[in-house]
Amino acid sequence: MDPLWILFAGMIVVMGGILTLRLHAFLALVLGALTVAVLTPHAALEAHAISKKLPLEEAAAFAKKPAIERITAAFGNTCAKVGILVALASVIGKCLMESGSADRIVRTALRIFGEQRAQFAFLGSGFLLGIPIFFDTVFFLLIPLAKALWLRTRRNYLFSVMAIVAGATMTHSLVPPTPGPLFVATQLNVDLGTMIVAGCAVGLFAALCGCLYAYWLNNRMDLPVRESAQASLADLEALAARSNSELPPLWMAISPIALPIVLIGGNTVSGAHSTLGNPNIALGLSCCIALALLAWQKRSSLDQLGDSIQGALADAGLIILVTAAGGAFGGVLQQSGIAPRIQELSSAHQIGVLPLAFGVTALVRIAQGSATVAMITSVGIIAGMASPEQLGFHPVYVALAIGAGSKPIPWMNDSGFWVICRMSGMTEREMLKSNSLMMLIMGLAGLAATMTLARFFPMV
Repeated sequence: MDPLWILFAGMIVVMGGILTLRLHAFLALVLGALTVAVLTPHAALEAHAISKKLPLEEAAAFAKKPAIERITAAFGNTCAKVGILVALASVIGKCLMESGSADRIVRTALRIFGEQRAQFAFLGSGFLLGIPIFFDTVFFLLIPLAKALWLRTRRNYLFSVMAIVAGATMTHSLVPPTPGPLFVATQLNVDLGTMIVAGCAVGLFAALCGCLYAYWLNNRMDLPVRESAQASLADLEALAARSNSELPPLWMAISPIALPIVLIGGNTVSGAHSTLGNPNIALGLSCCIALALLAWQKRSSLDQLGDSIQGALADAGLIILVTAAGGAFGGVLQQSGIAPRIQELSSAHQIGVLPLAFGVTALVRIAQGSATVAMITSVGIIAGMASPEQLGFHPVYVALAIGAGSKPIPWMNDSGFWVICRMSGMTEREMLKSNSLMMLIMGLAGLAATMTLARFFPMV
């Protein structure tokens, strides 16, 4: 069966299950993964295994694996990548809220920037933090602050969430040393300094365009902070009513956020790969500090502290399940041979290199969910036609077009979709209408900026 039809069938099952049948996202994603896995032919599975450098005998054995075994393997791989991070970040967020740390940071930001500009502080923070740190980690760190701001103002929660996403997601795809743009720049022989400067310029323009849409939508769509296992609305209101004297000092409040940023960012910049710079270790240390701060601030016993974080871990468990199911769905889609099929389509049509790079990356992104995988796949397709002599402009613009193409359109097969959705309290419909559409706008804005720069500043 043609991989495009397999992709279409999987999308129908997932989106139809969630939006029409009202199935829980976990069930819909598992059913979608099962549909794709069953429909994928033996030859496609063997070709996928060979593309991963497996010997012929192992590739044949992989192709004979039952569909459910391939699904559970992809599910487990995703859990291994995000499980501990999600659990630790959920506990950190809970502690930041209950200890008053998030409220202290927000009150300080409001005093410095003013309420009208608070969302642009989120945008700038996400943009800078997204350079050395993975998007999911940045979002985990900043979303408690967005909730704390809503508690203070009762306004613009949607704008705050979208501002965080707009900033962090653009540098994730355009600015090294994040793995995606780092790999693309290396493959295209683009100097990393050039990639960083150009990526920041295009990324900032695209993020501002996304923020304009977020501002427009925020005036037409209300998104409150909803009830969750982490905290009821009554609990959140009680937290917001505290006086300044009841809150920890700023240096203590910001330490659980600053520590992982310093450790992870320093590890990335230095290339030392130290143990402390591992995201799981860094967030683990941050979690210890956050728990100690909560215990000190509330004078809690160990039993009370355990009860306090139980809801956070319950929320984390659901997020991990849904995220891993999305990873399983994306994993079996990759096994269907969708990437080579897209390569065939691109070579069959005469399209300009920059729109082609954008379009191929976007198709792979939509098909399998991961922006980084989409960039890695796309640069392998485009690299052969990306020499300066063939292009007439610097290959950095091809790298930027690939990065911009990795933005459209996050949906149910993307683990980041579920992280944003569950951590912010959005429904699937709200997520598609807000952040998914915003990323499409930012991707197109990034492509437009890239083509304009290539036209007027070719750098050759």
